[in-house]
Amino acid sequence: MDAEPNTIESPRDAATEVTLRVNGRTRRLRIDPRVTLLDALRDRLGLTGSKKGCDRGECGACTVHIDGRRALSCLTLAVMAEGREITTIEGLAEGDRLHPVQAAFIEQDAFQCGFCTPGQIMSAVACIREGHAGLDDEIREFMSGNLCRCAAYPQIVAAVRAAAAATGA
Repeated sequence: MDAEPNTIESPRDAATEVTLRVNGRTRRLRIDPRVTLLDALRDRLGLTGSKKGCDRGECGACTVHIDGRRALSCLTLAVMAEGREITTIEGLAEGDRLHPVQAAFIEQDAFQCGFCTPGQIMSAVACIREGHAGLDDEIREFMSGNLCRCAAYPQIVAAVRAAAAATGA
């Protein structure tokens, strides 16, 4: 007797509709439910500011804000972010006017190669908003999830301090 082969639908064949609110715009995507938010942002929406560094949540290069809180987009499935407000580095500036943290990073020369800079800036914005930009040690602690392979840490701390002062935080 010949056994009839089992037919199993591959999860890859099962795309799902997801509606993401990114930088104030509503975007509809049809994606595999296993797609990370990082890949959806970069590959499907063309928002390449968030970087794929380690793809394991260890470096912070992919940091975005979800409902105002920092999140590692490489560890977040896009479907988990549906209906929530997502802000990427591209959404911080208002037209030609840089966000105070972006301006402070430039003024303090807080980047070298620039690869980690978007994640650093997104974490710095959250760090200031969370009220953790008072002392240098506190800034270092609350920015510790973001790695800089160029070792621009003193300039990053100075930028966070300057941006906090500029915003009155």
